[in-house]
Amino acid sequence: MSSVYGDITPRTAAFAAAKMLDRALPAMCMARFGQQQPIPKNKTNNVKFRRYNAFQPSLVPLVEGVTPAPDIVSATDVSATLAQYGRRVQVSDVIADTHEDPVLNEYSEIMGEVAGQTQELVIFNAIRGGTNILYAGGSSRATVNAAITTTALNRAIRTLKRQNAKLIGRMLQGSDKVGTAPIRAAYIAFVHPDMQTDLEALTETGGAKAFKTVSEYGSGVALLPNEIGSYRDIRFLTSTLYAPFLAAGASGSTLLTNGGTGTGNADVYPIIIVGADAYATVSLAGANAVTPIVVNAKATDSDPLAQRSHVAFKMYSTACILNDAWMVRVEAGVTQ
Repeated sequence: MSSVYGDITPRTAAFAAAKMLDRALPAMCMARFGQQQPIPKNKTNNVKFRRYNAFQPSLVPLVEGVTPAPDIVSATDVSATLAQYGRRVQVSDVIADTHEDPVLNEYSEIMGEVAGQTQELVIFNAIRGGTNILYAGGSSRATVNAAITTTALNRAIRTLKRQNAKLIGRMLQGSDKVGTAPIRAAYIAFVHPDMQTDLEALTETGGAKAFKTVSEYGSGVALLPNEIGSYRDIRFLTSTLYAPFLAAGASGSTLLTNGGTGTGNADVYPIIIVGADAYATVSLAGANAVTPIVVNAKATDSDPLAQRSHVAFKMYSTACILNDAWMVRVEAGVTQ
C-alpha cells in the first residue's frame, strides 16, 4: 500500500532515512555547532529559538538575616520559518533491470548527500548575513586587497572575547542519533579550501609559524569534520560550499579573481568565526528529520508501461542568527 514514503513501509523508510543521514552528515559542518532545535511535529511552521540572558555581577553585599529579592531570568526569543526542501531522481525500468549495481539503493544515498549539502547551505546563507565584519587590507568588501593575516584573526578573537562569546565545547554527533559529543573547546571558523595555503603560511611577528595543522595536534585531540588546523583559539573547517564573493574586492591586486581564472577584481572569501549559541538550526539527526520516498514502477495512466521508478527525499530546515556579537566574519582575498 502506498504511503507518505511511496512504496516502502515505515520500517523500511526508517532504515532508508538512516542511510541518507549517513551520507548527509559528512557534508555538514555548520549544522553540528549551532543551537539545535528538533523539528516540530504537527505544529506551526514557525520555530522559536531562545537565548537566556546573563546577569550582571552582584556587587551589593548581603545583609545578615535578610533574604535577597529574587532575580528574574530574562530570555531573548528569535523566530524562524521552516521551509521544505527536496529532490527527486527518476530511474527507468531498463536501468533497474539491467544495471549490475543496486541502483535504487545508490540513488537513495546520493539523495542523502544532497540533503546534507542543502542543510549546510541553508545555514551558511543565514549566518553569512551577520553584520560583525572585519576586512583584510581594506575598510569594505570592495576594498579588500590582502590575504588573511594573524592581525585580522587576532582582531576577530579580541572582538569575540570582548562580547563574552563562549568557546564551543560540544558538537552534534556524527551519526543519525540525536545527541552531542564533547570537543576541545574553541571558536569554530568555516572557510573555503582555497584559503588553506594562506592559513598554513601564517607567521607571527618575527617569522615564527603561527598556524598548527591537524598533523601537529597531539594524539589526544579528536579531529572535527573537515578540520585543517588551528590558530590560537580558532579551529578551521573547510567546505567548497562556503563560496567566495566573486570579483567583489579591489582591482589591480595579485589575488585570485573569478575563481582563479582571468584577471580583474579580487575574489573575497568569507571566514565565519562563531562562538557557542551564535546561531541556531533545526536538527537533521534522528527520526522525522528526512523523509525518504521510493516509488516503484507501476502501470498508471501517466506511465502505462511501468517504465519509471522514483527516488526522492523531503525535509524541513531553517537557520537564524541568535547573537550577532558572538560571530565575526573576516573577509579576505586568496593569494594566487
